[in-house]
Amino acid sequence: MEAEISSTSDELKFPQDPTEEPPRSFQSFNPDSGSRPFDDDDILDLAGGAQDALARHRATNQPEPDTEQRGAGAPEELKKAEDRTEEEKPHVEPVKITSQSKSTLVELLYWRDLQRTGVCFGASLFLLLSLSVCSIVSVIAYISLALLSVTISFRIYKGIIQAVQKSEDGHPFKMYLEQDIAISSDLVHKYSELALARFNTLVKELRRLFLVEDLVDSLKFAVLMWLLTYVGGLFNGLTLIIIAHIAVFTWPVVYEKHQVQIDHYYELVNNQVKDVMKKIQAKIPGAKPKTE
Repeated sequence: MEAEISSTSDELKFPQDPTEEPPRSFQSFNPDSGSRPFDDDDILDLAGGAQDALARHRATNQPEPDTEQRGAGAPEELKKAEDRTEEEKPHVEPVKITSQSKSTLVELLYWRDLQRTGVCFGASLFLLLSLSVCSIVSVIAYISLALLSVTISFRIYKGIIQAVQKSEDGHPFKMYLEQDIAISSDLVHKYSELALARFNTLVKELRRLFLVEDLVDSLKFAVLMWLLTYVGGLFNGLTLIIIAHIAVFTWPVVYEKHQVQIDHYYELVNNQVKDVMKKIQAKIPGAKPKTE
């Protein structure tokens, strides 16, 4: 402390002008003037003022404590903000092929909406019956002519009504013309992957059956093909499609109403078939029963 006081007093200079009155603290002691020399309190005041000035100088050159705290806590606040953003984002369910299509198909096959199912069933059955009578070229031509007759007649009728009433309703099919009917590439890619997976599974299964990986399964397939020869002699392919189409729209309703009886008889037939297959498998050398 004494060294600092001495260095401070050395740097201080008295005014060069003799007429200028020196500072009070440096005036010589004069008992008559009532002034007093430096004492301990004056020295402490001088040292305290220097410390205060140094503290203010450091405070002006250093960042504010709030800024430092904000800077130190920035990563945590940023992480919390990202978490809040992730929570606020809407949850998007992954696209599932069987989510909405399954419910629509079930409602269609179980006749939940009679009008919608009736139109779909009647139109598709009429198309199949037409294909059984006429060629596919004739069916396409006749259906196109029928649709054009309806749309052209309706277009002319609306044009006459607008001319008589002097209204500007516009094109009658404007709503349908402005609809986007383009198939997206994502949809095509999704269903192509599904079809490719099913095709690969079918090819592997046919390879397994024809190359006799399992003798019993190959024999079952041979029996099925032998039965199909008789079915093919009685019906052609289009007739089988029509029968399958009618069964698809009638069997779900019949099964829903008589589920208990159908399950009972199915269980009896299934057990009989399993017993017969076990007996055949036991008589065939080298055939091992499958472990269920």
